[in-house]
Amino acid sequence: MAGGWARDGAVQEQIDASVEEAVQNARRRLAAGDSLSHCEECDAPIPEARRRAVPGVRLCIDCQAGQEKSPQGRDGINRRASKDSLLR
Repeated sequence: MAGGWARDGAVQEQIDASVEEAVQNARRRLAAGDSLSHCEECDAPIPEARRRAVPGVRLCIDCQAGQEKSPQGRDGINRRASKDSLLR
């Protein structure tokens, strides 16, 4: 149940859109293709077990962990418009 100016189901639609966008972003970040034998960041050898477990791997574990810690595009902007902007 939506309140105020929003129609019924609008909140759930916004949640669904946000989840779908996050899933699409995660899929785009997945590696594909042949795995590298050496890390493209630090040139350290990538173990064979990691190359078999993660198809298309391009980074060693340390570089991958560092990349995952840095924020990437998580700005939290409400794309659908906030209630305040609808009242103007």
